[in-house]
Amino acid sequence: MVKVMLVDDHALIRASLSFLLRETAGFEVVGECADGAEAPEQARRLRPDVVLMDVNLNTTSGIVVTRDLLRITTGVRVLMLSGSVNARILQESALAGASGFVLKGGDPRNLLAAVQDVADGGTAWPARHAVRGGRPA
Repeated sequence: MVKVMLVDDHALIRASLSFLLRETAGFEVVGECADGAEAPEQARRLRPDVVLMDVNLNTTSGIVVTRDLLRITTGVRVLMLSGSVNARILQESALAGASGFVLKGGDPRNLLAAVQDVADGGTAWPARHAVRGGRPA
């Protein structure tokens, strides 16, 4: 069972992701955060396998939250979420320690596969972007 924590400032996105994951065998949603301030401590306490992290949160950057979260937790992997992608965001996400990046407008099956891949210790970067050494080029 892959334990997932959701961090997104949009309630509808969190509810949709939560529904998708809970209705899919092998996934369990262990927590949700509406902003980045509470995410690092909640991840430390809940110990999810994967955190789905929105890149653009209302109060801060999901990239900054990812860096902070990974500094205080062990064994947690982060999969970034965004409505758009560019090379700069991918590089910043990778440098913060994220294990992958998924577009919110993509196929739900791709999101589920990415969560599983990241939980299994792999990465899940967009295919159209070159990746070197586990990080986007």
